[in-house]
Amino acid sequence: MKIFVDTANVDDIREAASWGIVDGVTTNPSLVAKEKRNFREVVLEICDIVDGPISAEIVSVKADEMVEDAKKVASWHPNIVIKVPFIPEGVKAIPRLAAEGIKTNVTLCFSANQALLAAKAGGTFCSIFLGRLDDAGHDGMEVVREAVQIYRNYGYATKVLAASIRHPLHVVEAAKAGADIATIPFKVLQQMFQHPLTEIGLKRFLDDWAKVPKSTG
Repeated sequence: MKIFVDTANVDDIREAASWGIVDGVTTNPSLVAKEKRNFREVVLEICDIVDGPISAEIVSVKADEMVEDAKKVASWHPNIVIKVPFIPEGVKAIPRLAAEGIKTNVTLCFSANQALLAAKAGGTFCSIFLGRLDDAGHDGMEVVREAVQIYRNYGYATKVLAASIRHPLHVVEAAKAGADIATIPFKVLQQMFQHPLTEIGLKRFLDDWAKVPKSTG
């Protein structure tokens, strides 16, 4: 399973990239707004840090406008993937963008039906917001499993992207479900390193090493 980091904070992205486990980045208007910086500037800086798919979202809601905006944003860098909302106008825009060679991340998907249509339209990625589904009292991971099964049944090229991840267990469950990608907030990535037995073990090793006589030569 590939790991994307879900943030627009370039310092966090740079740190995560230094670990050697980041395959791409996803952003959205809310994440970019937090940075209080120019959208294009942020996206291009991210592209310089991570050599992989970088999702940048357009905010148009009409197919023609989506296509024009997507062409503009995609022209900034070859790694840019355009996030398109799962609405009828967005689905209408996806094959037009695919014909232009523009990759898409179909976002705000919450059901297997939506995942099926995203793949039929030719989306590159389908982002299933499992955390938001859980928040609403649904089983978000079940939708991930259903999408994985549907795509395998019919050989769709669209990749299942587990999004809206809340905690490390979501990552494990997404991997077990067969998701192609998990896009993970930086805080959750940090949490994935942590285990009390690792910390205790390291402290014990270092304490014992301090007792070992050291050569002076």
